[in-house]
Amino acid sequence: MSWIDPHIRDVPDFPKPGIIFKDITPLVQNADALKRAVDEMAALFDPSSYDQIVAIESRGFIFGCAMGYRLGKGCTLIRKQGKLPAETMACEYALEYGSATVEIHKDGLEAGQRVIIVDDLLATGGTVEAATSLCRKAGGDVVGSAYLIELGFLDGASRLDAEVRALRTY
Repeated sequence: MSWIDPHIRDVPDFPKPGIIFKDITPLVQNADALKRAVDEMAALFDPSSYDQIVAIESRGFIFGCAMGYRLGKGCTLIRKQGKLPAETMACEYALEYGSATVEIHKDGLEAGQRVIIVDDLLATGGTVEAATSLCRKAGGDVVGSAYLIELGFLDGASRLDAEVRALRTY
């Protein structure tokens, strides 16, 4: 058992029947748990191995921006289509039923900038695979991705070609 477990709430049948949603809100509501999670996620990769953090909407923003603040690094945002105000690049990806699109600002990364992608949870890997594609399209070099939680039984890491690290794997 991990120190994280008491701070994660399982919500059955959300967002649809048969899914057990891992709710991180109890963790982020607890100041000590949030600080520990950010500190430990910031230590998953050597900070000298990357230049910028890329955070995925929306819960990735919580950890990515806090890690950036802690490490003195900037944070580039990847958002759902239509949410970024300036010129963007987009990547569409498949969902279980349908598709989704994520975007990054065209000037969100500099050519050759080394990045890690941050999100709260890695499930099937579709969103981070799209985020990786966008980072590369923007000129970034994806060093790896960091998560609070990985749902290992969904094998999302197998879709990714960069290092995957998580504080807790279920």
